Amino acid sequence: MSDRFDMKTIWSIPKGFDLMDEIPETAMLFNMPEEAYHYCVDSFQRTVLFWDIIRKRGNGYLEHLKNGQPPVLVFNYKVIRDGKDMERPVNFQLVRILPEDESKVSHNPKKRPIVLIDPRAGHGPGIGGSKMDSQIGVALEAGYPVYFMIFFTEPVPGQTIADVQQCQVRFLEEVMMRHPEAPKPAVMGNCQGGWAAALVGADRPDVTGPMVLNGSPLSYWGGVRGGHPMRYRGGLFGGSWLASLSSDIGNGTFDGADLVRGFEELNPANTLWNKLYNVYKKVDTEEQRFLDFEKWWGGFYLMGREEIRFIVNRLFISDELEQGILKLSDNRYINLKNFKSPILVFASRGDNITPPQQALNWIPRVYSSVEKIRKYGQVIVYMLHDDIGHLGIFVSSKVNRKEHKEIVGCVEAIEFLSPGLYEMVIQDGPSKPWLNDHGVKFIERDISDILAMGDSESRDEEVFESVSAISSFNDKLYQDFISPWVKMFSNDLSAEMIRQAHPLRFERYAFSDMNPFIWPLKSAADMVKKGRQPASEENLFKKIENIASDTIVDQLNFFRDTRDLLFETLFYNIYGNDWVKSLFFNKKGESKQSNMDVTLKTTKMFKEIETELWETAMRRGGFEEGMVRIMIAVTRADKVMGMTEYGAAEIFMRADERLSKITPEKMKNMIIEQSAILEKDKAMALETLADLIPSQEDRITAIEIANTIANADDVLHPKEIALLKTIETILLKELFSFPSSQEDPQQPSVEEQVISV
Repeated sequence: MSDRFDMKTIWSIPKGFDLMDEIPETAMLFNMPEEAYHYCVDSFQRTVLFWDIIRKRGNGYLEHLKNGQPPVLVFNYKVIRDGKDMERPVNFQLVRILPEDESKVSHNPKKRPIVLIDPRAGHGPGIGGSKMDSQIGVALEAGYPVYFMIFFTEPVPGQTIADVQQCQVRFLEEVMMRHPEAPKPAVMGNCQGGWAAALVGADRPDVTGPMVLNGSPLSYWGGVRGGHPMRYRGGLFGGSWLASLSSDIGNGTFDGADLVRGFEELNPANTLWNKLYNVYKKVDTEEQRFLDFEKWWGGFYLMGREEIRFIVNRLFISDELEQGILKLSDNRYINLKNFKSPILVFASRGDNITPPQQALNWIPRVYSSVEKIRKYGQVIVYMLHDDIGHLGIFVSSKVNRKEHKEIVGCVEAIEFLSPGLYEMVIQDGPSKPWLNDHGVKFIERDISDILAMGDSESRDEEVFESVSAISSFNDKLYQDFISPWVKMFSNDLSAEMIRQAHPLRFERYAFSDMNPFIWPLKSAADMVKKGRQPASEENLFKKIENIASDTIVDQLNFFRDTRDLLFETLFYNIYGNDWVKSLFFNKKGESKQSNMDVTLKTTKMFKEIETELWETAMRRGGFEEGMVRIMIAVTRADKVMGMTEYGAAEIFMRADERLSKITPEKMKNMIIEQSAILEKDKAMALETLADLIPSQEDRITAIEIANTIANADDVLHPKEIALLKTIETILLKELFSFPSSQEDPQQPSVEEQVISV
């Protein structure tokens, strides 16, 4: 599918396809009747089979409804705790995933549990485990205990996002209670499940371990002009009042089918043609994949009125989360600087629903610099895919087998990275399996690397501030003058009738066995399968069919691009003009960031360092602190931390009696401490290694370990060579010292060597 309208693509024969060159004219004319016959038979049979698949989709939709729309998980599970039993009940449950092969489950009580949160954006739960090659499958294969937060079709009356967040906190506490010897659970959130996980992690960092946010929007105004039209929709429709209207029509519940329809409208070529044509074209092989996906895509779930209003008003339109002014309840502000465990953000350049800017721009907005990230002892890692779409981030088998497999494989390692900002890069494959090498490297990045992904020079927050102000104004008008009348005429019956008349529901049950005109399709399809005669891919008319399909796709893409350009132009003309800004924008110039620093807390190490001399801090400790400092310095010398280096360090940590006794929690604190020391004054930090490691035997051991870690990936960077030489000079200068009269005046001092590194 081409991304932009191209007249040459639409009207020209595809490159390499020339009938006159490939087939002699007489032969072509002679074979044409036969090819036409085979194509007609094939086309008729595909038509019958295609409509039978659509019939099965409708029947599957009705069967799913009849069963109460359970999660689309292919794994067995056991309910651990029910959110309806909470003090403030919600429609969530915590379940434990039960693998088929119990032999693959680790019974190590210290194995970290993994908890998945699926998006609640119109669909039901389970997409993270809808097939064996899934996030759940990858985690189970690695031997982790896996938990999953599921939810039901209808919300508990009156439940709020704050209630859901507190329920999820209780679920994580339950997981911790069941694994008391293990580290805190790693939390993986997909799409809106990611910001739900962020609300928990920022509010209660004591219950979360590493957090993985897959295609999750945290910076809702982010994007680039000409590329991400979804962020303009709220403004073009006047703000959040439409969500309130939909909830009132639904008698207090918001229909998730409206959200699904919004997603489908983003790509009309796929919705109106490609998705269905792909089934028609590959009707012999696509049936099961299509039906499995449609079971989830067509499982429409509901949300409470207060929930959708919170999401639309406070997050998507007002962007309060990244600004630090999001309040759940009881004056509890959600501050993203409160994260304590590492965060891994997985985004894709091909995602038009949560583009990389919406997944990553909160980092420069919240921290402003890498120095501040380090100051707070935070580790932030991001990984970018080149072209996968939004759903592919957590649905694609290929992505699950590669990206998510490596994410799960590194979930322990990222806890021991030095504080800072990194990009996770997956290489071709492991080179040293015995070193736990996953073919992964963590490359140090700067805030400018994130800003370079978007329109960093033309930040248009003021335009979206206007949208937020106008949305609040319109919503208040609606709440005061229209909402009471809509509620007066709404009831359960009218709400259900409106929901069932939704086009996405109608197209499913209308083409099911509920419709007697559809009944003959089953018999016809059975007959076709017995005498199936597929045409060759080289068939002339099948090639013409492909050309016609490409033409339709290009035309629909042209319509999409024209529409999006019109919407974008209209948006900026409405909200970007000076009159609207002067009417609605905050003239006082008060920044919404004012509450960001209300509850800021630096790490314990920084509080201690602020009250004592740096030199004293650098000389505090012994062999363990010295080795951790050396490992950090070596792995950061070339700004790249590879899993080979991590594996080598892990082997030495386990082999040495003193290092092996360091608990994971103490090790993380030591890494933060030693990283801060190296960041403050690298020259002095390296010079004071001699004070931490006074023993000759320990110094030689430290030098050997440093060299082994640096050589783990078989590549020595010039900075690594210089650093190793400096460490050797510092640790061996007292062992092999000479009188000052014998020193070479041309040889640089130790301090000069360190500074050069």
